[in-house]
Amino acid sequence: MARVMLVDDSKFMRGVLSKIVGEKHEIVGEAENGQIAVETYEKLRPDIVLMDIVMPDMDGIEATKAITDKYPEARVVMCTSMGQEGKVKRAIAAGAQGYIVKPFEGPEVLKEIDTVLGG
Repeated sequence: MARVMLVDDSKFMRGVLSKIVGEKHEIVGEAENGQIAVETYEKLRPDIVLMDIVMPDMDGIEATKAITDKYPEARVVMCTSMGQEGKVKRAIAAGAQGYIVKPFEGPEVLKEIDTVLGG
C-alpha cells in the first residue's frame, strides 16, 4: 500500500481521485495549489504525488520541479486534461514520471501508480 498525496485546485477532483486511489492505497495528504503541495510534500514525504498541472499560485509543473529538485527520489504523476500534451512534456522534463488524463478511469489511475512505483 503506497502513501499518496493528491494535488488539485478542484475539491471535487481530489474527491474523485481519493475514491479511486483509496481503494488500494492510503491517502496521506491533499493540497489545492502547487505552493501548498511543496510544503505538504516536505512534511509528509509520500511515496507518490498525483499532481494537477493547471492550478493557481504555483502550477503543477513548477511544483513538480521544486519537489524533484530538492527530493530527486520523489515520484510524481501529472493529472491533465485532453489536449495538454505540451504541458505534459514540460512536466516530464521538470521531473514527473508519468501522467493520467481526465476524466479519470479507476484501472488506469491505479495502473499508472503501480508503474511509476515499479510495481
